[in-house]
Amino acid sequence: MSHLDSTPPDRLSRFTRTRHVANWANLSTALGLGVATAGGATIRRGPQLLYLAEHYRWHFPTGGAFTVGDVVISRHDISKLTARNPTLLRHEERHSRQWMACLGLPFIPLYLLSMGWSWLRTGDRAARCFFERNAGLADGGYLEVPPRPIGPVLARSVTVLARRVRRAPATGPTA
Repeated sequence: MSHLDSTPPDRLSRFTRTRHVANWANLSTALGLGVATAGGATIRRGPQLLYLAEHYRWHFPTGGAFTVGDVVISRHDISKLTARNPTLLRHEERHSRQWMACLGLPFIPLYLLSMGWSWLRTGDRAARCFFERNAGLADGGYLEVPPRPIGPVLARSVTVLARRVRRAPATGPTA
């Protein structure tokens, strides 16, 4: 059982209630419920005004769980996930705060950019992702990965891109 489960509903903080209302207002929670429903998840109320969506059928995005607004979505049984990682819901609740701070949908491109930066710097999508670090890498089950020198990574990326451009067939009108 997570520490989040122990808070009685009448003892929720003003911030938790504000986050919940803001994520409804910015439409991110509605989006999360829509994604969970479209993916065939079973939805139930969880701690800290979160919704828990379990047995999601789609294979994207990857990971044990992901959060959209105030909706924690997983292909698995969330109780079993939290038995293995008791801090998982704390990590996911922090992501719901990030959705609020980003005013909803801007979270998506910001997260993707940050994840790309993390991959570029470490070869790992989470280790240097601002949002994962801010939510607590260890709480989410992620490992700390040291950064790698960026020069060789960029040089290799440019080389691969140049090869693809040279191999691409010429397109355009034929005479």
